[in-house]
Amino acid sequence: MAKIFCVANQKGGVGKTTTTVNLAAGLAKVGQRVLLVDLDPQGNATMGSGIDKRAVELSVYDVLLESASIAEALIRADQCGYDVLSANRELAGAEVELVQLAHRDQRLKNALAVVDGEYDFVLIDCPPSLSMLTLNGLCSAHGVIVPMQCEYFALEGLTDLVNTIKQVHANLNKDLKIIGLLRVMFDPRITLQVQVSEQLKNHFGDKVFNTVIPRNVRLAEAPSYGLPGVVFDASAKGSQAYVEFARELVLRAPTL
Repeated sequence: MAKIFCVANQKGGVGKTTTTVNLAAGLAKVGQRVLLVDLDPQGNATMGSGIDKRAVELSVYDVLLESASIAEALIRADQCGYDVLSANRELAGAEVELVQLAHRDQRLKNALAVVDGEYDFVLIDCPPSLSMLTLNGLCSAHGVIVPMQCEYFALEGLTDLVNTIKQVHANLNKDLKIIGLLRVMFDPRITLQVQVSEQLKNHFGDKVFNTVIPRNVRLAEAPSYGLPGVVFDASAKGSQAYVEFARELVLRAPTL
């Protein structure tokens, strides 16, 4: 049975997509079968996996509207080693179309149930807003991985996300919980970041992953080449950190 995790944070610009594609590539590198679901109409996780979103014939949009199955819509990202359920601008229209449909928040969950045995991990890249798309992701998932920068405003955004997860847990998905917080874009030379990191560990304990992703130029460059950093430059510190994070997640997975 696949472990299904949303990568989510209601604050934008915290490295959600970077984390999703690099974690997917890292998990593939350590021998896991991975499906990446891009739920963001911007399609950045699709492009960052080496897939041209403009050339995609069937996407997550078709899966949500039940005009295609995941098996029909998925694309193999050969260089990256994982499968992708892609997104493009069509997905923005799904928001409006889903509102009038039955079981509108369970559509992705139902589709994923069909391919459950084919993957070890399913990673869902959610948009930053709490939309019908994000709700579909949260209703499908066993838990949420929260990438966050160690900055004051990030703590405020985390409070909003925790409240959202509590609401979804109470009303729609009893399995949903925070799997862990991943500290990203971390620079140990900045005192505030070190202080916030300590606050997180004191408050959330073992919910904070041991792995820390450093601020890294090669990770930032990789999307312009249409690849995760883990594939683009495996020797970069940021890439190595994501592979280490993948190993940590595999070790934790049986207890999650």
